[in-house]
Amino acid sequence: MKIELTRQQHLDLYYYMRLNRAVEDTMGKLFRQNKIVGGLYASLGQEAISVGTAYALEKKDWLAPMIRNIGALLTKGVPPRDIFTQHMAKYTSPTFGKDGTSHFGDLENLHIVSPISMLGDLIPVMAGVALAGRYLGQKIVAMTWIGDGGSSTGVFHEGLNFAASQKAPFVLILENNQWAYSTPVRKQVPLADLADRAKAYGIASYIVDGNDVAAVYSTAKEAVERARAGEGPILIEAKTMRMRGHAQHDPAEYVPPEMFEYWKKRDPIARHEKFLLDEKLLDAKGKAEIEKKIETLLEKDREFAENSPLPPPELAAEGVYCEGCHAPKPKWERPIAEVTPPRCSVEAVWQVEGFGRGKDVGLATTPLHFEAAPAAKPAKAAAKRPARKPAKAAAKGKRR
Repeated sequence: MKIELTRQQHLDLYYYMRLNRAVEDTMGKLFRQNKIVGGLYASLGQEAISVGTAYALEKKDWLAPMIRNIGALLTKGVPPRDIFTQHMAKYTSPTFGKDGTSHFGDLENLHIVSPISMLGDLIPVMAGVALAGRYLGQKIVAMTWIGDGGSSTGVFHEGLNFAASQKAPFVLILENNQWAYSTPVRKQVPLADLADRAKAYGIASYIVDGNDVAAVYSTAKEAVERARAGEGPILIEAKTMRMRGHAQHDPAEYVPPEMFEYWKKRDPIARHEKFLLDEKLLDAKGKAEIEKKIETLLEKDREFAENSPLPPPELAAEGVYCEGCHAPKPKWERPIAEVTPPRCSVEAVWQVEGFGRGKDVGLATTPLHFEAAPAAKPAKAAAKRPARKPAKAAAKGKRR
């Protein structure tokens, strides 16, 4: 499926990548001023992945970001002030100052599930969201992200297997940025392409240049529509490079300098900007307007965050347990009768044709390890054998 982007779509992708980087640059300055109270994780060099994949979703679709997916939040509609106040633990933040990192979501309007710190745990959660959407007839797709290191967790495999067995409308983005903290990917996975993990679960997969935002969007858009059409979950491996350490405290001295230099020349924003200028989709005036728009927005939202109050002490005792604060209700978009008995009943099946009978699955790479055994014949009576005589003593000097 070849997906052609309009001029506006190209400019949108460029804008959100620039906004992503500018937001993180601003937070880096706030961190050095001791105004960020939690951890800060950069997505420098990976902006095309967050922006390109989230841009492929429809408004009704659901996403769950990880620590390097601020671009996905911005693309989905989260304002920078929410990101600033959240990391500064201000009372005006989405969590009222109770969290100093990216653990916030918006279930009602933007359909964003909060990040989970345990890597991989969002995969079964978002598979469940996808199934719930299908059950309610909403025709939605759920998406989340995982890193190359996180793909080695047990829940990655459990969640992906569950999604595959249920044919959930779910897209998983595997950001292969080549470093799991300080461990290079080649030392933790015996695969050249992490997309090959999809083969174990019988699902489709893609490999895409994670520094080409147009390619990322086109690939993600195709995957999203395939999942929405009922083809089941899809895994996308986006190959890229983490251009900073694991977090602000990590200088990444373990990364060879020449590796940084190689990937610096493949910066996704500079790359897309060159394409826009070469194709006459952007000129100097348009670029300056985008830069001014971002600068004005961030200056306003940063000032709002810095001038916002910290939460009152008594808030710490509130919201620990749900005490009738909300009552979620299912949003049905199909007749309930379609998914309740007797219409949803299925015949119980306990015999599967061919199972255990040695029938090949038809793949040349799958050897047949057992054959269909012929019917057993009645055993003949064993012939009577003469009784064995006692063995003679072993000759002296020989051992058995």
